[in-house]
Amino acid sequence: MDISFISINPTIIVTLFFIFLAVIYAIQAVKVVPQQNAWVVERFGKFKAVLNPGLNFIIPFIDKIAYKHSLKEIPLDTPSQVCITKDNTQLSVDGVLYFQVTDPQRASYGTSNYVLAITQLAQTTLRSVIGRMELDKTFEERDSINNNVVSAIDEAALNWGVKVLRYEIKDLTPPQVILQAMQQQITAEREKRALIAESEGRKQEQINLATGAKAAAIAQSEGEKQAEINKAEGQATATITLANATATAISNIARAANESGGMTAINMQIAQKYVEAFESLAKTNNTLIIPSNLGDMSSLISSAMQIVKSQTPKS
Repeated sequence: MDISFISINPTIIVTLFFIFLAVIYAIQAVKVVPQQNAWVVERFGKFKAVLNPGLNFIIPFIDKIAYKHSLKEIPLDTPSQVCITKDNTQLSVDGVLYFQVTDPQRASYGTSNYVLAITQLAQTTLRSVIGRMELDKTFEERDSINNNVVSAIDEAALNWGVKVLRYEIKDLTPPQVILQAMQQQITAEREKRALIAESEGRKQEQINLATGAKAAAIAQSEGEKQAEINKAEGQATATITLANATATAISNIARAANESGGMTAINMQIAQKYVEAFESLAKTNNTLIIPSNLGDMSSLISSAMQIVKSQTPKS
């Protein structure tokens, strides 16, 4: 069997080799940095530049990408730790730290591990802040604790090219014994407020009842006063009306007496009233009252007429 060998031109091999090197060179030279990222370039082990988002070029085999940083806000869960308050009470505290890389160069060379650095600093600062507070204050002043931790960390993190945005406490957990004591205290406080509210209610009730009774008494007295005034005014009006009627009747009688037949009418009226008076006495009393001289009626009427005549003005 014959074996034939294909001869290859050395020039073609060299050309292909250089083309391959050119492709590798181009691939290594072109760098595309994503948005919100920054890449740190070193040349011969020394800082050269920071590549911004977009298309960038470097010299292959001379320059290299030493560090890649995300410029986004990063949440960092800090491990739970035990802190001791001012009144010697242990608290288990954990939180979340939010930070952002603002200077890629400092973040690369300012510290060997900026994440570990800010985590440790957050824990030590938190212990220091809580150590200056009593137990009750730690629950009431979470915002103050968060602000103090951020201020302390942010000042130190500037040298690391990191901006600490905020710190949030997730849990403050005292020992079980302290929790039971706090629950008893809360229960006692609520019972106290309930008793105070009940006593205030009773007090207000008594005040309202007294005020109502006072108002009712005043209204009743005003009503009685007005009733007496109305009664007196009614009596006065009735008296005046009766007096006017009597005066009118007397005037009419006086005028009638001066007319023809007037005296005769008066005599008959007096006799009628005289009989009615005795009739009324007989009905209202058990004792029968009779005149001493029933037959002397004419003399009685004559006497009454003399009185009327004496009061009648002369024409």
